[in-house]
Amino acid sequence: MDRKKKLRLYQVFILLIGLTIISITYLQKNSSDQAIIISDNLKNKIDKDAGASNKFYNVKYSGLDFEGNRYTIFSKEAVNSDKNENLVLMKKVNASFYFKDDTTLNISSDIGEYNNKTLDMKFTKDVSASYEESKLYSGKAEFLNSQNSLIISDNVKIFDTNGTMFADKLTFDIKSKTLNITSLKNNVIKSKLNYK
Repeated sequence: MDRKKKLRLYQVFILLIGLTIISITYLQKNSSDQAIIISDNLKNKIDKDAGASNKFYNVKYSGLDFEGNRYTIFSKEAVNSDKNENLVLMKKVNASFYFKDDTTLNISSDIGEYNNKTLDMKFTKDVSASYEESKLYSGKAEFLNSQNSLIISDNVKIFDTNGTMFADKLTFDIKSKTLNITSLKNNVIKSKLNYK
């Protein structure tokens, strides 16, 4: 009889272990199915939202231009362009350029574009800039990294301790540190210089 009792005890024990393994496996499969369903629903919602609008908030890019000058560009709101995968369209933009001579150029605008391949930047609508003691206001500014230039256009106004100037277009060559002032359609460049 002892042998029969031991054999039944082993059988019950093995049966309990088998039922435990089956129930654990079934419960894990059920929860993983639910997790898959939940993650699929979340993915579909994200994909749907991204399709409607792929907006990013508080976006910041930083790096070096082709001359080795540091820059940062920050935007309150940005979206990737549908037409060019390297182009980021921005709103409420602030950019800073840190030159090797320890000077800093700060530019802000309502609208901006940043090409993360060419590192070119465009600023439009209420553009303002400051460089040392000079303030600049215009409708458009473009930093063309490949040409190593900064082009300011559309109703340019410069206020400096040395005077004021109004022009149609300014082209800064960053490498040679030269400025080309342009007046379109035979307009006159207006300037007032302070001599001390």
